[in-house]
Amino acid sequence: MAGENSTQPDAAGLADALADKDPAVGLNAVWALRHLLEQVERLQVDNARALGWSWQDIARVLRVSKQAVHEKHAPRRKAVGLEA
Repeated sequence: MAGENSTQPDAAGLADALADKDPAVGLNAVWALRHLLEQVERLQVDNARALGWSWQDIARVLRVSKQAVHEKHAPRRKAVGLEA
């Protein structure tokens, strides 16, 4: 695909890419934004759990079900020894 790029742009580059008229550039920026969002969510879930937040507390703030947030994050946290 023309304009396809698997590297992640910096914040300013990401903002420009999201507004680009070339769909390959814009869609790559959407991918990068999704990837960044997943990283930030993992970080904040880990922070919340370290501070004693329940899965229900986290789910309420993320506006998802307790089951959804637990299924998404508990296996990863268990694999690295952050959950019992």
